[in-house]
Amino acid sequence: MTQDPENKPDKDRDTLRYSTPYHAPVLCDVVVKELVTDRSGVYVDATLGGGGHSSALLDRLDSGGRVIGIDQDMDAIEEASKRLSEAKNDGRFSAIHGSFSIIKELLNNSEIYQIHGLLLDLGVSSHQFDKKERGFSFQGTGMIDMRMDQRNHLSAYDIVNHWPPEELKRLFKQYGEEPAAARIARRIAEKRPLETTTALADVVRSTVPSRQADKTLARVFQALRIEVNQELQALEYALHASVDLLTPGGRIAVISYHSLEDRRVKRFLRYGNMEGKPVRDLYGNLITPWRLIHRHVIQPDEVEISQNPRARSARLRIAERTTHNTSQTAA
Repeated sequence: MTQDPENKPDKDRDTLRYSTPYHAPVLCDVVVKELVTDRSGVYVDATLGGGGHSSALLDRLDSGGRVIGIDQDMDAIEEASKRLSEAKNDGRFSAIHGSFSIIKELLNNSEIYQIHGLLLDLGVSSHQFDKKERGFSFQGTGMIDMRMDQRNHLSAYDIVNHWPPEELKRLFKQYGEEPAAARIARRIAEKRPLETTTALADVVRSTVPSRQADKTLARVFQALRIEVNQELQALEYALHASVDLLTPGGRIAVISYHSLEDRRVKRFLRYGNMEGKPVRDLYGNLITPWRLIHRHVIQPDEVEISQNPRARSARLRIAERTTHNTSQTAA
């Protein structure tokens, strides 16, 4: 775990001061401290959620600074807009309903072409997990849905009840990295139709030893959610778009929650490509549009985890957009 030696965990530190019952922003202090390089700049919180990170950003910016929040979940847009109504009325905050899979288009449509900072807090908000009818969690009964944007046609119900077993197997392997993918896919096909998250969870539990059930369920639900919301494709698009959107000296901060996300972020911010292939000039300098602010991933400390257990798996990476592509010398 990477920690600033001058900021050792303080057991009395309040990591939840920007939290609401809707959502608790993860790694909020370090994100705001590292992301803001110009207090009069334009910053985009592309995963607005309950507005916790946006609220913290607004507190750090001066009166000329501006935050744009983006979220594909209309519940989040409404919640954050109410919370940040004063800043919205002052013209310091605005919310856009849409996915960061088209972040460049969304911002350009609002006549925003250059920004000073971009935050991507990936994964699922506490509200989405806790609202059982949204179907994101196996710890409660709801319809098998998992759509972050209710306008989308494809739901987890469609996948579970209509996809061939071979496609389910591929999905659970690719996006859940689930060893029992084939067995689970066959059992789901045998037990159709499945209407609720509880019914799906019972089928999955019946395929593995009880000691493995929770981890297996987490992988299966993760795989379904990623497919429904095209999360990895959206992430890749947003990372590529950030190169054009960020002004030189601007920064990107990405919080990921599983290896499929973090692997892509790590490669892109280190090498400037998704393949993780270093490209060097004749002098051995790495050709990339990024300068890493930290060489290693940043994780929540024990204080934050004790106050917000859902932060446990968070991984933060931060990089700065350089003026020139050749920005890091060879190791």
